[in-house]
Amino acid sequence: MKLEMLIDELQEILDNSFKMPLSGGKRVVNTERMQEIVEELRTNTPQEVRQAKIVNAERSSILAKSKQEAEIIVQQAEERAKAMVERSEITRQAQIKANEIIAKANEEAAKIKQAANQYIDGMMKKADDELSANLAALKKTRQNLKAYQSKGSVPAKNPPPRKSAPKNED
Repeated sequence: MKLEMLIDELQEILDNSFKMPLSGGKRVVNTERMQEIVEELRTNTPQEVRQAKIVNAERSSILAKSKQEAEIIVQQAEERAKAMVERSEITRQAQIKANEIIAKANEEAAKIKQAANQYIDGMMKKADDELSANLAALKKTRQNLKAYQSKGSVPAKNPPPRKSAPKNED
């Protein structure tokens, strides 16, 4: 996820920042890059929200499909019961069998619905947990940034070089 990569980059900037001697643990960071990352986090957060909405829509689709399948099973059971209405004994047996099929169909539909609800709940919890973690990390980063700014830290004239990927020379 893009948000996680941005948070990792913020952490890397902090981890690789120059520690100022005799400053009580203050560090010199590239505030311009940190502000760019914070802006990217703000931009990408709505995407995470859209993903959660998609999961919710999938839940509705699964529930509708489960209901449709249950209705088909019930309809098939009713059709079987009607076809067996030839004699009284067959009718009685058919009624018993139809009731069993309907009960089984309702039970199966309930199981499908419960499984779908559990699946969707798990997906939404996962999305909620990820969004909460990302938001907490973002808030912490903003607090750290504000703390650095409010303490009057001055960016270094020559910040440490950023690590870059090796260039392919073909």
